[in-house]
Amino acid sequence: MTVKLALAGDTMLGRGVAEWITRYGPGALFAPELKQTAAEADAFVLNLECCVSDRGRPAPVPGKPFYFRAPPAAVRALAELGVNAVSLANNHALDFGPTALADTLELLTAAGIQTFGAGATEEQARAPVVLTVRGLRIGLIGVVDHAEEFAAGPDRPGTAYADLSSAVPPWLTDAVHQLRERTDITLVATHWGPNMVGQPVRHVRRAAPELTAAGATLVVGHSAHVFHGFTRQVLFDLGDFIDDYAVHPQLRNDLGLLFLVTLDATGVRRVEAVPLTLKYCHTRLAAGADHAWISDRLRRVCAPFGTELTERDGRLAASWVDGS
Repeated sequence: MTVKLALAGDTMLGRGVAEWITRYGPGALFAPELKQTAAEADAFVLNLECCVSDRGRPAPVPGKPFYFRAPPAAVRALAELGVNAVSLANNHALDFGPTALADTLELLTAAGIQTFGAGATEEQARAPVVLTVRGLRIGLIGVVDHAEEFAAGPDRPGTAYADLSSAVPPWLTDAVHQLRERTDITLVATHWGPNMVGQPVRHVRRAAPELTAAGATLVVGHSAHVFHGFTRQVLFDLGDFIDDYAVHPQLRNDLGLLFLVTLDATGVRRVEAVPLTLKYCHTRLAAGADHAWISDRLRRVCAPFGTELTERDGRLAASWVDGS
């Protein structure tokens, strides 16, 4: 039995995107053909890089430049896209404090979207969720390696913070190992490394094999805002999915990917990368020069990992068989 997961990176529904939702409605964020592509998957998981609330105040973090809060109506955009679960383990989940985080958890849960990576306590933030999809149990656990000021404590709301600078902490390897023992597929969502870098940084490259050795079937990264290369077990960075961000002229964070990953209990079988164009507050399938740029870059960033890509019907793909 196999399952196909749709995976998307940083999904920011605040600021300009929030204004777009108010003006045009949540259904206007994603093009119809993108929704149709996402519907090919049996389940959809992404990184929600904002809180969802109409309450709270900006967190008093010295030097913090950006605060992201989406309106409650934004949840409908995720539901219409078919999102099943979101990671909140990132540096924006607490942008408007614990009240807004509580609203985020409540609103998503009410819409049938599971959350992981943040919670009312450290125990809840670190707790995994399990999706049952096509008879397979898929465990999801999320962590973030920066914004320590947002880390959950024993009695403090926050995120599942993990310092990955020197090694993966034992609590995380233990959690991954235990989750693997009771699931068919274990996915670790990691919000790691700095923004706007073209390839995985040293500590990310070191942490990835520690997580797979602990039992992760697939490690899914985000934070850089641009997509990186991938192997059978590690998608180093999914890049951005929707936002209102300024565009880096070389790294082109306005061009991204939706990943469709086919897995079974033995591991990843196939990764399909669907090129996307992220126009201001609206994401659609890429075409023309945008598609060509994405295709060229993905081949270049995958080459150092030995991942060979084929292209068909506008998608780039890599496949594996047992033992490879």
